[in-house]
Amino acid sequence: MPSLPALRRGARCVLVSTLSLALGSCASARQGAVAPGAPSLYTRLGGYEALAGVADDFLGRVMADPRLSPFFKGLETRDMQRTRQHLVDLLCNATGGPCFYPGRDMKAVHAQFEITPEVWNAFTGHFNETLARFKVGEREHNELVVIVQSLRSDIVNKP
Repeated sequence: MPSLPALRRGARCVLVSTLSLALGSCASARQGAVAPGAPSLYTRLGGYEALAGVADDFLGRVMADPRLSPFFKGLETRDMQRTRQHLVDLLCNATGGPCFYPGRDMKAVHAQFEITPEVWNAFTGHFNETLARFKVGEREHNELVVIVQSLRSDIVNKP
């Protein structure tokens, strides 16, 4: 599989924390099925720069969505850059890379927001669109989806 190109756009969104925390909280599940000596999901995706490209594309999609853009209201550039970095670090960590994320758990982060099934579906739809844009292989796509979907119940907090 070819490496994903890295894009350069800073962005922040509360829903990005959703993905970031989902990935970070799945550390025990990550790479559990990888045989010793087999390349990690991180390696198969193309490493840090590739994951940065995924994060940037995804953030651009989420920020442009009128259903999700209210989560960005009033945020400063430095906040957006910090969240982008958290997302990259969490993608890196959750896929078996060398990064570390010291963030809070998902329930705590999302308790103050109304994350409905519709918001979740919009969020995950953009994630899938990003993976399709970068032509992420089926195996890798499925592994990423499992990581994200495993924490849906901690994120969706409104009927």
